[in-house]
Amino acid sequence: MQAYTVEQVAEILSIGRDKVYFLIRTGQLRSIKIGKLRRITDRHLAEFVTSLEEPSLEEAER
Repeated sequence: MQAYTVEQVAEILSIGRDKVYFLIRTGQLRSIKIGKLRRITDRHLAEFVTSLEEPSLEEAER
């Protein structure tokens, strides 16, 4: 299992570091804490990307 820093995830997703922290804070992107360090595993990242690909309940009802 690979664990990425917030900065690495920001680069992978081509978004800003603040946006990654926002996604973590709002529960959209899961993460783990090791001491004071925040890490996002490859599983967390895959779950997040998959959640973006799946149609929302609202879209499915249309």
